[in-house]
Amino acid sequence: MLYEEFNEFWQVARKRHIIFFYVGYFSQHVVAAISETIKARLDTAGAAGPTRRRIFSSFVEMSQNIMHYSSDTLTSDELQENQMRRGSFCIGMRGDSFFLLCANPVSTENVEKIRARLEPLHTMTIDEIKSAYKKALRDETPQDSKGAGLGFLTMARDASEPLEFEFVKEAHDPQTTVFCIKAII
Repeated sequence: MLYEEFNEFWQVARKRHIIFFYVGYFSQHVVAAISETIKARLDTAGAAGPTRRRIFSSFVEMSQNIMHYSSDTLTSDELQENQMRRGSFCIGMRGDSFFLLCANPVSTENVEKIRARLEPLHTMTIDEIKSAYKKALRDETPQDSKGAGLGFLTMARDASEPLEFEFVKEAHDPQTTVFCIKAII
């Protein structure tokens, strides 16, 4: 019976061409371990150097978003280092492309702020995204940001298609919304 449960999950992952999946609490130590695994998996998947760099860059940004903004935390919000926050991350293959999918709970009151940062990226060209990235490097860090707002710009710059995202309210907690984002590389 145990093997059947595992095998069912394994078959779904294989069918969807998942090469890495993690759900749990993210910390710097967990991200470092995942990083090594991702590098090895991308090597065995035959990803070219520039593709590996873009995937890894987007993985780092997604992990940072979880560690900075997930509303489910094992550590105090005041703690600047060694944050441990819940989220999930997945890498898979779709044709000749890779997809990165990330999800984590956020406070419902932050949904519109996040949406306001993501929606403009859908209509921007790659040159506009690169220009916005350079401008963000020069600008002061917004008060509600821990990275000058560069994360979404970095993912959009690295992606081969516009970022996809959605917000799903938690049925058991109206103050929490699950934020999902997907990048195709």
